[in-house]
Amino acid sequence: MPMNGFACKPPQSVTPNDFTFSGLNKPGDTANPAGFKVTLVTVDQIPGLNTQGLSMGRLDFGPGGVNAPHIHPRASEMLIVMEGSLEVGFVTTLPETKLITKVLQAGEAFVFPQALTHYQRNVGKGPAVAISALDSQNPGTQRVVAAVLGSNPKLPVEVVAKALQADNNVAAQLLSKFK
Repeated sequence: MPMNGFACKPPQSVTPNDFTFSGLNKPGDTANPAGFKVTLVTVDQIPGLNTQGLSMGRLDFGPGGVNAPHIHPRASEMLIVMEGSLEVGFVTTLPETKLITKVLQAGEAFVFPQALTHYQRNVGKGPAVAISALDSQNPGTQRVVAAVLGSNPKLPVEVVAKALQADNNVAAQLLSKFK
């Protein structure tokens, strides 16, 4: 029987593995252009999260690593820094679109309201690690820049140019960077 888009197992076939995930103790590979890796634990990894309204992730940052501006359309998020220093922030809605930002140290937490654009950046000299809790078993993620510049098919150059208040050549150059 499906529930929230995911199938519920018959009770007689449920096992401990339906409620278990291993791997949050392993650092993510940050050797990539963003210097960032997230290890997600959602209903896709733990079927027992179905209908429970929660998920989590381990966020690993190399020096200077960034979790680029993104939104979770179906979840609020709480992040706690376990190691290093992270600059975190979110942007409020119109009309102000105010940036709310803070530098967090190990042991400090921050809340990102549902569906608001937010980011994290390692501002320390070494690696940084954070744990994220989300109030949905399937929070979804949309990366803002990738959504605008990397859609398939591409947004029209003229639309991107107007949105960025730039000329068509600048918009075309930016669009070309996303395959």
